[in-house]
Amino acid sequence: MNLVPITYKGGIYQHDVIVDLIDDLGGYIIQKHILAQEVVLQALVPREDIALIARIGKPLTGEITPSPLVGTEIAVVTMSLEIHHLPHASCDVAEYIRRFGAKTNMVGLARGFGKRIAQLNDEERDVINEHDIAVYLLGDFETCIEQKFPVLRRGIRVPIVVLGGPSTETLRRIIDPPVEGFVGGVGRFMHRTKESEELEKLEEVAAEITRVLDKKRDEIAKDPPSVSPARLMDVISDQLEDIHAVLSPTPITVQMTGLRVKLPYDTYAAILKGIIIEGGVTIGEVADILPSRMRDYILVRVKPFSETNIMV
Repeated sequence: MNLVPITYKGGIYQHDVIVDLIDDLGGYIIQKHILAQEVVLQALVPREDIALIARIGKPLTGEITPSPLVGTEIAVVTMSLEIHHLPHASCDVAEYIRRFGAKTNMVGLARGFGKRIAQLNDEERDVINEHDIAVYLLGDFETCIEQKFPVLRRGIRVPIVVLGGPSTETLRRIIDPPVEGFVGGVGRFMHRTKESEELEKLEEVAAEITRVLDKKRDEIAKDPPSVSPARLMDVISDQLEDIHAVLSPTPITVQMTGLRVKLPYDTYAAILKGIIIEGGVTIGEVADILPSRMRDYILVRVKPFSETNIMV
């Protein structure tokens, strides 16, 4: 079954009809927001059933839009937390790609600034590698980017998209070896993005991130996870009652090949391993349960089918 990411927006009245419909069709609700009298559902649904969901949602003022980044967690890496790197460009990019369904985390480097002193420490590297993709927001100067980026990419295993002030062609030329994505013309600026050309540039950023993630999805499809991370989220939500006491908007964050569970590792790792998915198969059999470098969270890394010979 081919599941595609969408966002459903509609009235709160009888929205449970849509929730039940998505569940009956074999889809998954990744995140649910209730804003006053409107409900927003980010979901993975069967491609062939989108028209059915739209038809049933129409009397409920429902509207469906494609959201290609639903089910992904993205690290937005800024060179520092100082005013000339934050808050404008970094926050605008992070907020804009959330509109396409992504869960974003800001990673402000302790020593990302300066050609001579730029560096990436072990904790920053590990946190970035816990995401599906890293979006680096660099500065305006070609020589600065060329000299310090090799240090800032060292040890990063996830795909990288680089944003910077020079043109896209210049970024491709000065970054060697190349990364997976480039968008030029996005350097440091001291205002929020309001003008049409600035919003078009954010559209370009979202399109490039989507392209890189689609390529990663194609690679994952060659050896798929032993269980869908979205299904695993539902299993944990149903069987681990304590997850519902977590105050985070996303107590379980879905990634492309795993989950971030926002519970203490020492207390809940063994419990997670023993949860039964189906037919006696436990989470510990099809996934690695690891401590996260982000707070005291738990990382669930689903093993590929080739490693387990299990598909649930």
